[in-house]
Amino acid sequence: MKTYNSEELQNILTKHLLWIENKGKGKRADLKGAYLKGVNLEDANLMGANLEYANLKYANLKGANLMGANLEDADLKGANLEGAYLKDANLMGANLEGANLEDANLKGADLKYANLEDANLMYANLEYANLMGAYLKDANLMGAYLKGANLKDANLMDANLEGAYLKDANLMGANLEGANLEGAYLKYADLEGANLEGAYLKDANLEGANLEGAYLKYADLEGANLEGAYLKYADLEGSYSEIGVF
Repeated sequence: MKTYNSEELQNILTKHLLWIENKGKGKRADLKGAYLKGVNLEDANLMGANLEYANLKYANLKGANLMGANLEDADLKGANLEGAYLKDANLMGANLEGANLEDANLKGADLKYANLEDANLMYANLEYANLMGAYLKDANLMGAYLKGANLKDANLMDANLEGAYLKDANLMGANLEGANLEGAYLKYADLEGANLEGAYLKDANLEGANLEGAYLKYADLEGANLEGAYLKYADLEGSYSEIGVF
């Protein structure tokens, strides 16, 4: 892995800023495979930068601009990305285990197969983000905005989605076993074949949601809105709602 001292890194950032402002000048930051463990890049402008395969473990990227950046297969374990701007960024296959993404903007970002285990995504904007096959076990998505997000086959076991906004989200085949979805907004969400065993769905809005073939064994549906929801072949054994135990 390529290493950089602080002077070299600052030179790359300066040239990159010129490249952003005027494509005829400067040079796009190419930090592919760079060793940047623990580096401080708070508020840095890395829009469109190439950070593919970079080691950014425990890096400080708080408030950084990473719009359209390439972070495919990058290692961001434990990194601080609070309030970072990652709109349309490529994070496919990236390792974000334990990373802090609170209030981060990930609208339209590609997080396909990314590892987000135990990550903090509180109030993050993930509108239309691609999280297909992503690993989100124990992740905190409280209050996150996931309108139209693709979570097909994602693993959200024991994740916290309290108050999350998931209208029109694709959760087909997703694993939500033991997840907290209290007060979550899932209107028109597609949960076909999803595993919701033991999930906490108190006061959740599932109006018009597709729950065909979903596994809801022992799920708590107290106060949940299931108006117009499609429950064909759904397994509700032992689940609880205001009308009793199924």
